[in-house]
Amino acid sequence: MFAGAIVCSGTPAYARDTPPSTSGLPVPRYVSLKSDHINVRVGPTKDNDVAWVYTRAGLPVEVTAEYENWRRVRDSEGAEGWVYHSMLSGRRTAVVTLKDKDALAPLYESASESSEVAARLQAGVVAQVKRCDISWCRIAGNGFDGWIEKQRLWGVYPDEKVN
Repeated sequence: MFAGAIVCSGTPAYARDTPPSTSGLPVPRYVSLKSDHINVRVGPTKDNDVAWVYTRAGLPVEVTAEYENWRRVRDSEGAEGWVYHSMLSGRRTAVVTLKDKDALAPLYESASESSEVAARLQAGVVAQVKRCDISWCRIAGNGFDGWIEKQRLWGVYPDEKVN
């Protein structure tokens, strides 16, 4: 279903001033989980204990550090641990976040609150990020495609543009 690469025009401000990472990519950065079974370890080697297992492919995580082929990641709930680099994908996804867990986030036909509402999404919905401008992101998922206010997503930086 994913047909192309997503190019970020601009690195998050807090990543621009950090020293080069092991991979040469900016840290922090958002990525997603490749598989529906990924061991998260307490340290960056296979000798470290498994703290928990991610069971949701496509979930966005933020890379917060690198050590050789290991990446320390943080999820939308703030949990952090170490994952082997090949378990991560550059495919951009995001999670819908809402202050009120019972509320629904409007997904619009275009990047404007005055456009038609295409769908209403629950907190926790994971979507592919197709593009983002300053305030809006176009996202798509199972049965939906439209524009949402960037502030309602975890998985894109406030100043980030995604093309």
